[in-house]
Amino acid sequence: MPKVLEFKLPDLGEGLTEAEIVRWLVEVGDVVAIDQPVVEVETAKAMVEVPCPYGGVVTARFGEEGTELPVGSPLLTVAVGSAEGDLPEDPSDKGTDGAESSGNVLVGYGTGAPAARRRRVRPEALSAAAAPVAEPAPVSVTAPAPAPGPVPAPVSDEASGPVAVVSPLVRRLARQHDLDLRQLTGSGFDGLILRADVESAIRAAANGTAVAPSVPVPVSPPASRPAQASAPVAGERIPLRGVRGAVAEKLARSRREIPDATCWVDADATELMAARAAMNGAGGPSAGPKVSVLALLARICTAALARFPELNSMVDLEAREIVRLPAVHLGFAAQTERGLVVPVVRDAQSRNAESIGAEIGRLTEAARTGTLTPAELTGGTFTLNNYGVFGVDGSTPIINHPEAAMLGVGRIVPKPWVHRGELAVRQVVQLSLTFDHRVCDGGTAGGFLRYVADCVEQPALLLRTL
Repeated sequence: MPKVLEFKLPDLGEGLTEAEIVRWLVEVGDVVAIDQPVVEVETAKAMVEVPCPYGGVVTARFGEEGTELPVGSPLLTVAVGSAEGDLPEDPSDKGTDGAESSGNVLVGYGTGAPAARRRRVRPEALSAAAAPVAEPAPVSVTAPAPAPGPVPAPVSDEASGPVAVVSPLVRRLARQHDLDLRQLTGSGFDGLILRADVESAIRAAANGTAVAPSVPVPVSPPASRPAQASAPVAGERIPLRGVRGAVAEKLARSRREIPDATCWVDADATELMAARAAMNGAGGPSAGPKVSVLALLARICTAALARFPELNSMVDLEAREIVRLPAVHLGFAAQTERGLVVPVVRDAQSRNAESIGAEIGRLTEAARTGTLTPAELTGGTFTLNNYGVFGVDGSTPIINHPEAAMLGVGRIVPKPWVHRGELAVRQVVQLSLTFDHRVCDGGTAGGFLRYVADCVEQPALLLRTL
């Protein structure tokens, strides 16, 4: 008899807890090979094709296109083997060793470990597996009565039992701060633990105080509510998920955790533009790929970070330490149809302007086509934001958490400027630096920004660092 194996949405890495089904690549009844992509999903980081580790016939799909599934939810079922008994039965029922499987969970992202043990499907379930299965209804969980005055504690491996938490984001936040959710009393309906409860416990733990039990908010029956309170707010509702949801979460976290400050300066970019024109106009042995303004600004940033390493750092809240990072992984903001993304140029400190420009071009094209990998969107240590492409002069950018600073660049436009004691029309740009005031004082930030402005006005200064 063929075996029906259930393939669940694998862990896509980078702390991702859910993904949205964008497009099914197979239909029920299709024959799939081992590691054949079966569905295209969108995470908060990138678009990913998910391969199935089994070979056989697709008997069911779970979820329609546009559905958001948490990691671990069933994606599809595959009938492996044949009715003639090509596959030997395993009397000990040790997982799926008798079934054809690669053991991979996601090619290029997952692990090469053997496949996890999976239970056998009952014969009656096999006969009904050919029909698509609807998503399971959520199970209502009631939290056990907590002891008075719980205190956050590291999560114990021996702890067991249900926890009244629905959101995977709340669970992830608790894991990141080593909070035992069983020690918290939720303020939501029926004791549901909300994000506000976890954040309150985190703040209390940081202050060294005990967490008072949250008082559940009484919820009146819908019939007793005023009519105007139950009516939904008029207007278009757009789900805050995928890239947009990830951006919203990261920006909100940056505002909550980072005490940022911004300084700015106008700079005469006439000489920088002339130097770029000379580079791109060179012929013969000196000719090479075209160099963009963004690549030159990125090279200036790496030179400035070498002089002011305080801004290439991050804050470890748990250890209460500032971590200065040895390598510069330079992120740059790129606007795409899917939203704002920040690809990362690895080891930018060891690249010249030409190499940085080539990598920026490659990553920008991948961003436009939606083929950036999670690894290319994470791990940045400093971000360059060229909002001048939108035709604006200045901005106060929000730091890309957990980085310590971001340089913003406005448009380069002709403006009246005093040059060598005389009024002249020059190419002027506004530069703004938003920095984490915990990692440095205003003098360091001002010195960094002044050095960047000096290099923009006198590109020959960069010859010192070549």
